[in-house]
Amino acid sequence: MEKDKEMITLEQVKTHPDVKVYIKKANEFLGVIGYTEHGERHGNYVAKNARKILQELGYDANTCELAAIAGYIHDIGNVVSRHIHPDASAYLASQFLKELGMPAEDRVMIMSAVGNHDEGSFDAVSPVSAALIIADKSDVHRSRVRSVKEIKFDIHDRVNYAVTKSELRMDAQKKTITLILDIDRDISDLVEYFEIFTTRMVACRRAARLLGCTFDVEVTNTP
Repeated sequence: MEKDKEMITLEQVKTHPDVKVYIKKANEFLGVIGYTEHGERHGNYVAKNARKILQELGYDANTCELAAIAGYIHDIGNVVSRHIHPDASAYLASQFLKELGMPAEDRVMIMSAVGNHDEGSFDAVSPVSAALIIADKSDVHRSRVRSVKEIKFDIHDRVNYAVTKSELRMDAQKKTITLILDIDRDISDLVEYFEIFTTRMVACRRAARLLGCTFDVEVTNTP
């Protein structure tokens, strides 16, 4: 019971004034250099699914909440630089999480998760870290595309825009995590999807293994 009293929640993190600025500006800066949406929508998607993964697998409430927090703030380091954003995200998170009174043990769980969530690292070092990687790299959807005009010229925009529905489906009994995608193949074919996302899907498979699960992708064709 004492642990629950100390637990810092995602809603508390969202009210911190620095967090709001970091997420807004990080998304704006990425838009300038041509990246897909990395703002509130993405943060909430990753937070929701990171928490869901661990909840379905029976992890305690505090661990699930840490995964949600990590999911929401994992990209804030883009306010510093896209190239070092995992490290910058971990550092910035350590500052405001300490201000909020989060215990050091919980802070380092979040810091290690956000510091290892992207290409170049992709090291699932804990359940929180594994859930973050899977939730983050499964967010492929047309709502992330900033300009439909760019889909002819940018493969990332084209593939994201082709995905009309994406869903992470858990089966705790079978220990499976499945990414369900509906792809409009008139916009982009399956080969293009795996051309840019194979590394990410392999990372999800490794992360799922840490959780004692398998990871699969199922694709259906949107009429």
